[in-house]
Amino acid sequence: MPPTNILFMHSHNTGQFVQPFGHAVPTPNLQRLAEEGVLFRRAFAAAPTCSPSRAAFLTGTYPHACGMLGLAHRNFSMPDYSLHLANILKPHGYLTLQAGVEHTAPDTETVGYDRILSTDDTNYPDKPDHPQAAQAVVDFLDSEQSQPFFLSLGLNETHIPYPDANPQDHPCEDERYCLPPRPLPDTPQIRAQTAAFKASARVMDQGYGAVLDALARNGLSDNTLVICFSDHGLQFARNMCNLTDHGIGVYLVIRGPGGFAGGQVSDALVSLIDLVPTACDAAGTEIPVHVLGKALQPLVSDSASHRRVEALRDEIFAEVNYHAAYEPMRCVRSEGYKYIRRYDGRERLVLPNIDETPAKQLLLEHGWTEQPRPQEMLYDLIFDPDEADNLIENSKMADVLADMRGRLDRWMQETDDPLLPDGHVRAPRGSKVSDVDGLTPRDDVRTTP
Repeated sequence: MPPTNILFMHSHNTGQFVQPFGHAVPTPNLQRLAEEGVLFRRAFAAAPTCSPSRAAFLTGTYPHACGMLGLAHRNFSMPDYSLHLANILKPHGYLTLQAGVEHTAPDTETVGYDRILSTDDTNYPDKPDHPQAAQAVVDFLDSEQSQPFFLSLGLNETHIPYPDANPQDHPCEDERYCLPPRPLPDTPQIRAQTAAFKASARVMDQGYGAVLDALARNGLSDNTLVICFSDHGLQFARNMCNLTDHGIGVYLVIRGPGGFAGGQVSDALVSLIDLVPTACDAAGTEIPVHVLGKALQPLVSDSASHRRVEALRDEIFAEVNYHAAYEPMRCVRSEGYKYIRRYDGRERLVLPNIDETPAKQLLLEHGWTEQPRPQEMLYDLIFDPDEADNLIENSKMADVLADMRGRLDRWMQETDDPLLPDGHVRAPRGSKVSDVDGLTPRDDVRTTP
């Protein structure tokens, strides 16, 4: 059996809003991948923001542990790129390649890939069939392969601005019949935004399909571990940059060697930090000591090397430090509960961390800034899956609250969270940060001295 190739295919701001998760968002190629592989129904990002999440799934550890505290295009970076999967696999004979969105460094050249196939991460280029980054991957797969590869393909298509919906050719993109994502109201403005998102997902899925077809055409499907997922939640208000499941829940589909086959569905709690150890296991390489994730093979295989289990963890953790503005918060999610803690003492929304969309405008017009912004939140995920009823003051939940607080505190201590001991994370010198009291990400951006 030839060495296993590793292919990461990830999209920008898609959450779980795709066909295999039951949504009316046709993604037939992603659906095909799920039917051939394994769908992880409860997968979560380590951060609901772009660069921190990407650094986490490419290092196998949490954003604060790998040092990616904010956005790469605002001059945040990782102190040590030897932690990156490209540099983990390179000494083991892997050719490491990147195409499209990377977003873990101000300059992708500094990450350490052997080759960058495409720097294009623009939305909806003139070539209509599928994204240019995907075409660059197809061109590589159609070339002669002389060594195993790790390839990271990042698609930007579900990032705003979205393309115009096309209901004539794609009836699901008719805004009259769209249902907005939770937890947003069903209004004409948000239905229109949802229709445009569906158009973007269609283009994204075409890119995935082109790559999957190239793998098959070149006889690479059987020895390539395809890991396909989103970086975090949708770019809608009350989704991205929130630690509710709307912000950290992601689609995750894996197909390839190690038991990832047969249209299986797993309900185990998994984190995107688990992808690096999963890739290392598939490549037959040692998992580095900095990695805090867990290989997912035991969830799907029952072999001499992996005794099958139903769960790998009892909880997942996620965090925010900087998005456009500073908004420090942490969360722990168990099977039945979510606990979120803020560390800024603010009672007002941090509006620069909410991208400009029709959903944001509508909520502001209806008094969103007057809504409470608690510093601690406890949610019962069975009876309150939208995480709307804060039980922090409910005396009947005292034992659950103590347990969840304890879990979060232990994790922060074990991972040397920079919020400890004084509750503040300083932005690195030269990074660009928006004023927390601004309205948009563009308002009053300052460079950290």
